[in-house]
Amino acid sequence: MTTSTSPQCPFHGGQPPRPPGETPASHPRGAWPPGPPSPITGWSHLARMARDLPAALRAWQAQYGDLVHLRMWPEHELVVASPALVRELLVNHHDALVRWERGIQVFSQVQGNSVLIAEGAAWSTKRQALQPEFAPRPVKAFVGTIAAAAARALDDWSAGAPGQPQAQRIDSALTALTMDVIMRMMFSSEIGAEARTAERAVHEALAMANREMFWPASWPDWMPWQGRKRAVKAALAELVARQVEARLALPVAAWPADMLARLLQLHLLDPAAWPLAAVCDECMTAFLAGHETAAVTLAWWAWCMAANPAAQETARREADAVLEGRTPSEADLPRLGYLAQTLNETMRLYPAAPILMSRRSTREIVLGGWTVPKRTMFMIPVFLLHEDAEIFPEPHAFRPERFAPDAPAIPRGAFMPFGAGPRVCLGQHLALAEMTTIAAMVLQRFVLTVPEGEEAPEPVLNISLRPKDGLRLGVERRP
Repeated sequence: MTTSTSPQCPFHGGQPPRPPGETPASHPRGAWPPGPPSPITGWSHLARMARDLPAALRAWQAQYGDLVHLRMWPEHELVVASPALVRELLVNHHDALVRWERGIQVFSQVQGNSVLIAEGAAWSTKRQALQPEFAPRPVKAFVGTIAAAAARALDDWSAGAPGQPQAQRIDSALTALTMDVIMRMMFSSEIGAEARTAERAVHEALAMANREMFWPASWPDWMPWQGRKRAVKAALAELVARQVEARLALPVAAWPADMLARLLQLHLLDPAAWPLAAVCDECMTAFLAGHETAAVTLAWWAWCMAANPAAQETARREADAVLEGRTPSEADLPRLGYLAQTLNETMRLYPAAPILMSRRSTREIVLGGWTVPKRTMFMIPVFLLHEDAEIFPEPHAFRPERFAPDAPAIPRGAFMPFGAGPRVCLGQHLALAEMTTIAAMVLQRFVLTVPEGEEAPEPVLNISLRPKDGLRLGVERRP
């Protein structure tokens, strides 16, 4: 027995008139966009997504289009894969959306009630407090610190002589580097020997969170089989708590001007609004999100460079011409145009966050001509937007020229590696400056190659998109 995908929904009954100025509906109220039939509960759709979410969404888009209705009792969910509709949803209707409650519950297990978790006035207050640290000007001033961390890390890379590449785990090396960068920005400290432990803990935390997204509830941490989860959470919490405790032991006048100092000043001014627990929550979110996006993008960029040696050589020649052997400064970054194109194309092919956290509507809205009732869920698969063949011909090919200054304009909403709307990624300016600086310094020092017999890495989704079995590349020093 199946139910139609376009039933008259009882939730529509008695809805108020549309707000003035809203796009008029072109479909009858109570109708839904097309989607797969839902046997009884529709939970089979959830099981299919749990097995391979990207594959399921690609198949449904191919069959039903860019707006797909999924009926999974008790929810109605719309998969939105049209650039225009995504912008309409996230920008025009942002005030009618909250993030998916279950997703928030899962993330809050590690990140508390940080800016990533909060909604409404609490979110706005936190965002305004943190925004100055991630604005373009302070981020540009941080380029020297990024370059210093990169120089130290790259000096330790195991690289072969010219013409004799030595294989190494590039993804791990870049993760350790981006962890060190965010530690310096947040705590004026270095990750040091903790990098490998922290990398494993973050990887496991993300994998656990991804699994739990498909569960109706999480097992309590005190259950006997939750030992590894307890250990992972404790390792990450200890990393942050140790930094906070060390800072509080110093006189305020001796605090360095970093993100932790900014948060602790908020705590001193208003302990009720900014208790130490809130300070630790923000530090945890900044640490996790602050290194992961850059790490995974740089890993995929390294693969794209190794697999496309002509593009690698073009980017290297540009870096040589612009930098003339110098360490990058903030003034150099805008001049590395082709390098920026390779990073953009990498983020198009391998978005670090391929699916945005689902949203729920708090009131009736009209989207794409469909009247959508209150409490509808929305899934936004960024990777499908980036694979639109009409906008990006040969969408699976690595073509940095798509982002050249004279290339056809990319429609708004078609390329959004950092999201869109008021909830756009807080750290996007830092991530771009960091990735450009590190990528340029890698090209200055090394040639990246694909080891003989190495297959293209398989992307796997665990909140972020990483190579399934890690990424080994050949690294050789330039003459």
